Amino acid sequence: MRLRKLEATLGLSLASRTARRLSLTPEGERFAREAEALLGQIEGLRESMQRDDRRLTGTLRIAAPFGYGRQYIAPMLARFARLHPGLNVQLDLRETPWPDRHDADAVIHIGTVRDSSWVARTLSANERWLCASLAYLRQHGVPRAPRDVLAHACVCIRENDEDVTLWHVRPAPGTASGKRAAGRETLRIAPAYVTNDGGVARQWAEQGMGLVLRSEWDAADAVARGTLVRVLADWQFDSAPVTLLVPSRKGRTARVQAIVEFLVASFGDTRK
Repeated sequence: MRLRKLEATLGLSLASRTARRLSLTPEGERFAREAEALLGQIEGLRESMQRDDRRLTGTLRIAAPFGYGRQYIAPMLARFARLHPGLNVQLDLRETPWPDRHDADAVIHIGTVRDSSWVARTLSANERWLCASLAYLRQHGVPRAPRDVLAHACVCIRENDEDVTLWHVRPAPGTASGKRAAGRETLRIAPAYVTNDGGVARQWAEQGMGLVLRSEWDAADAVARGTLVRVLADWQFDSAPVTLLVPSRKGRTARVQAIVEFLVASFGDTRK
């Protein structure tokens, strides 16, 4: 039936049929030869692309948040690109790389991932620290308990469509607060200042405008410099894990698998 449909499409007779046998016509023999050659070219193309994939050629597109992408992901990708000179590495910095992934092969996301069909791999725990400048704390006092925060000016960061005015906090295990108190507290903040840029929020806090709840990756250097002071260190706010998101494992290219392994190893080295 398939042969008859092919003959009808071509308008040619490809086979001669008798009660006992079926043999190819000259047109059928030519069609068979050329079809076999085409199938060989297709198979050769597949093998060639697989070889290129192992050599990591082609384009690898990574999406990441602006600040974190500049400070951490860009230097890592530079090292990765030097290891694979045949690869075209593209870094797309966005305000919300997830879920606005567009044509990215992999996405770096900070915070909780919801409703994702992609495979998520946590790269770093990334706690959130409550901080303020020393000048602000001298003028307004140091919060001693979570509820004290409600009396302070707070700088909030609007990101990923999250409710930035709702803060969850619990005593850190093994601390004095953890021994005295139990359970999780929820604070509804009335922000004095709001921005969609985490770097701006940190700078405002450094300038004495109020308390800021900021990712450890961004606040740690400011605390080390003394431009910010961490407060309520005996309490844990909801963390914002650094997550790598990639498509499902089925059919994943060698380029994507290579960057997954490289980033996991790189973040492992930073935690040592």
